[in-house]
Amino acid sequence: MFNFFADENSRQGEYYYISGSDFNHIKNVLRMKNGDTILVSDKGESHLCEITSLEGETAVAKITEENYQSTELPVKIYLFQGLPKSDKMELIIQKCVELGVFAVIPTEMSRCVVKLEEKKKKSKVERWQAISESAAKQSKRNIIPEIMNVMSYKEALCFAEDLDMIIVPYESEKGMKGTAETLSRIRNGMSIGIFIGSEGGFDDKEITLAKEKGAEIISLGKRILRTETAAMTSVAMCMLHIEMNGENG
Repeated sequence: MFNFFADENSRQGEYYYISGSDFNHIKNVLRMKNGDTILVSDKGESHLCEITSLEGETAVAKITEENYQSTELPVKIYLFQGLPKSDKMELIIQKCVELGVFAVIPTEMSRCVVKLEEKKKKSKVERWQAISESAAKQSKRNIIPEIMNVMSYKEALCFAEDLDMIIVPYESEKGMKGTAETLSRIRNGMSIGIFIGSEGGFDDKEITLAKEKGAEIISLGKRILRTETAAMTSVAMCMLHIEMNGENG
């Protein structure tokens, strides 16, 4: 079943009116017809709908079941990703949105190879937001995770201070026992910040700053992971723990 996100004010009573690129996708790409079923996500809820009209440039879909399914984690995961090279950020956003992150914050760290010019940051974030929306549709998310503006490392740590927990996977940290203990303290309703270093990893000063902010320094195992692998692994570990222990959270 295909999932679409409602534009503001597109709902009127028990009907959604879908236009623009989503209408084109429904009619000309998917070649859907009256009577076909879709999901429409709106303000954090997904509703089961039946297409009743494809006239003009608008698809009309009638709600047949309100709040049909919830796919969101009961924990908000903020991914603070050190800016990587080439198109790795797109891959990280795509896969971590599929895994359930709530928001992604591109973060400038001391060992980042990539240095974005100010005038390019806005266009990059817009591109990344489009990747997030596409991944959210594919994975039937109830929301489109926000790709926030690029932050410096210090700005990111200050932002993360308001979260319930900060987790920093670090290659010099040894042993998975501490990782398991950290994950065991995650409870439903919490907000979690995960910091991932870029290709060059963290420098010692950045780890010291993170500890001063109360961050939990964890290991992801004995192997050295690429930044994109570390991001996906960290989010997946949290997602798995949250969903396997949801009833007790």
